[in-house]
Amino acid sequence: MTAAGDAIRIHIAGLGPGDPGLLTQETAALLASGQPVILRTRHHPTVAGLAFGGEVSDCDDLYGAAERFDEVYRAAAERVIAAAERGPVVYAVPGHPLVAERSAGEVLRLAAERGFAARVYPGVSFADVAIARLGIDGGNVQVCDAEDLRIDTWRPAVIGQVYRREVASELKLRLLEWYPADHPVRVLRRLGTAEERVEEMELAALDHGPFGYLDAVYVPPLAPLEDVRRFDGLDYVVRRLNAPNGCPWDREQTHATLRPHLLEEAYEALEAIDRGDPAALEEELGDLLLQVLMHAAVAEREGTFEFGDVVEHIARKLIRRHPHVFGEAVAETAEEVYRNWEALKQQEKPRASILDGVPRTLPALAASQTIQGRARRVGFDWPDIEGPLEKLAEEVGELARAGAGPEREAEFGDVLFTLVNIADRLGVDAEQALRGANEKFRRRFGEVERLAKERGLELRELDLAGLDRLWEEAKAGEG
Repeated sequence: MTAAGDAIRIHIAGLGPGDPGLLTQETAALLASGQPVILRTRHHPTVAGLAFGGEVSDCDDLYGAAERFDEVYRAAAERVIAAAERGPVVYAVPGHPLVAERSAGEVLRLAAERGFAARVYPGVSFADVAIARLGIDGGNVQVCDAEDLRIDTWRPAVIGQVYRREVASELKLRLLEWYPADHPVRVLRRLGTAEERVEEMELAALDHGPFGYLDAVYVPPLAPLEDVRRFDGLDYVVRRLNAPNGCPWDREQTHATLRPHLLEEAYEALEAIDRGDPAALEEELGDLLLQVLMHAAVAEREGTFEFGDVVEHIARKLIRRHPHVFGEAVAETAEEVYRNWEALKQQEKPRASILDGVPRTLPALAASQTIQGRARRVGFDWPDIEGPLEKLAEEVGELARAGAGPEREAEFGDVLFTLVNIADRLGVDAEQALRGANEKFRRRFGEVERLAKERGLELRELDLAGLDRLWEEAKAGEG
């Protein structure tokens, strides 16, 4: 853009959607003024009806030499800048220069770098024609690019750059992530020309026909309760439940009353992971996400924080702690990433003790492994595994000699603590190992019960030898 009084070196003009009758008088006069004109493409219906007053060239040769459209747009912009070095030039593009026309934006960027004054001459965009053709209120319509899709499902969308069937196929797959397959869409063919027509179909059939560069797609909005594949839909449901006229049970909940549900859902998600059950994990992660939203709803009612605060906090933390992704730092290995993460965490939250921050609500085995792992990082540990193995033998002896009550409990805790140290050295997750042992016992004992019932035996009446025979049989059956 340019300030008043500057000598304009680059004129960027919009040719409209395809009908020469929609060309603005200002742009028609500019094209006839005698200044050299560079067309992004001659393959636009408006061009045939134009009257040029000077030299005319185009950028059509660039399309065959590039693999991606962004390369074409960059090369076209550089061609315009090179022409502007020699004097004023007009760059004419389809539609409106600043609506789904990335080459014009690239020209403006390069012009600002070179210090060239530039002016944009508006044109009728494909979105303007689409809104008129559909007869819809344009106040809430979003204009989207099929190849760089960002869409709000609660608002109607006009999608351009659907210039071939392959793009329509990719667009359909993206839209199916959020919209149902039978969602009605409209394809606007040859938009802005005498051959213009509208075809209505289900989303699933979007790519069943050919597409051209004058085609666009209209996607009607989803109602909030229909938007069930995106986070916004779930957020709406939870907010509705917690609204003044929502669910009485939900509105009575507090962080304290929800606490056991949060823990339970986390454990159920872990169980689904342990079983290797993707369908169950999908469901349990949803239940876990619901707990996060419910706690955010409680906080919003209490005026302490909002869900947006939760999202912003974790997003900014991830950006800060990944400078090798979002900044200039370098980290080539997972170990380097971990060390950087810990250093950044210490800068953000200086702690008096390296053990600060280990939640006291962690399961005891997991907490023990975390605590000992942190102590090891500052050198507080045996040099090799022989040390903890000797310590284990010592602690088992002390347990055998311990009296009843608190002394025995303390010595047993020492045995477990030493076992956790050994697990950590062996690369074993102590909590997970015990879960696995529990599950193995549950499975084998269930088989013992089945065998006993099958043979008409009562487990309570069997001696140790009989029970052991059933156990060994169940164990052998697994192998």
